[in-house]
Amino acid sequence: MADIQAGAALKRGTAELLILAQLEERPTHGYDIARQIAARSGGAVTFHVASLYPILYRLERKGLIAGRWVEKSGQRRRRYYTLTATGRTTLATRRKTWSTFTNAIHVAAGLRHA
Repeated sequence: MADIQAGAALKRGTAELLILAQLEERPTHGYDIARQIAARSGGAVTFHVASLYPILYRLERKGLIAGRWVEKSGQRRRRYYTLTATGRTTLATRRKTWSTFTNAIHVAAGLRHA
């Protein structure tokens, strides 16, 4: 149980970073953002849609991403998100901060890279 709680706390602390990183290359809708995170993490990090969308809305309110509705023939309407200039700057800063933090954890915990 403690491992599950620790994993959830880590995910909460990295959710915005992970979402911003998925939008770096192209506009993407919520379901695909969740799918990309799961694929890139080898299934170690997953997001339920119900927890993902409140984060997307928060990022949009902060001006880090911009959303727009897209309708395609034969498909339901989807909201695609794009990284803003402020979002790109924030992503770079958070990557640097996260890298510094994880390197310190590796050293302090005596972890070795695989």
